[in-house]
Amino acid sequence: MPETPLMTTIFLRVTKQYLPHVARLCLISTFLEDGIRMWFQWNEQRDYIEATWSCGYFLAACFVLLNLLGQLGGCVLILSRNFVQYACFALFGILSLQTIAYSILWDLKFLMRNLALGGGLLLLLAESRGEGKSMFAGVPSMGEHSPKQYMQLGGRVLLVLMFMTLLHFDPSFISILQNLVGTALIVLVAIGFKTKLAALTLVLWLFAVNVYFNAFWMVPAYKPMHDFLKYDFFQTMSVIGGLLLIVALGPGGVSMDEKKKLW
Repeated sequence: MPETPLMTTIFLRVTKQYLPHVARLCLISTFLEDGIRMWFQWNEQRDYIEATWSCGYFLAACFVLLNLLGQLGGCVLILSRNFVQYACFALFGILSLQTIAYSILWDLKFLMRNLALGGGLLLLLAESRGEGKSMFAGVPSMGEHSPKQYMQLGGRVLLVLMFMTLLHFDPSFISILQNLVGTALIVLVAIGFKTKLAALTLVLWLFAVNVYFNAFWMVPAYKPMHDFLKYDFFQTMSVIGGLLLIVALGPGGVSMDEKKKLW
């Protein structure tokens, strides 16, 4: 790691053994929380889907059951490192289904956050390809591990969408400075330049913002804001998990960091 800044090198050396595990746990946290919520709010979720889509009691109940089993089952498989690629595809399907069912397509902020979650799953899928036989073994590629490299690129680009939802357009100095620094960091991650350092900095920034603005534990459970902040908190934790995967595994072959080695 000759090109990696000293701070990042020390961090990686100290956390090498457990960082990927922490990253995976953070990444699936929103799916885990949502699956558990489906269990405890079964009636509310079923009634919402039935009223919104006029699909009847049975189909609404099937939707909630699919979300519950799909998310909890996918999380268990990912944490146990069994059939990870299939679990990722299952969670992709759940994410797409929820985007339509809850009308997220028409809310730009929530759509960008869901796409960022998809980026995290892409990175997890790319990581799993390095641990066993590829499920894309028959796909032609221009170079070794090409599909994995492009999944890492897509994951990086989608992850930065989360930060675009945090930009605030007001004339205050602090806001302008935050926007400039944040934009510079997300561009570095997207193009894969000084990627590990930029991703680690974003992890620290996003974690601080998340704890400060989404402190659902400070709001009584009976208030609607509690569920909203809780949902936001765990979505953000999943994006943090994706960034930690970038810190642990690097940006992949389609990045400026990788190209520098050839110059």
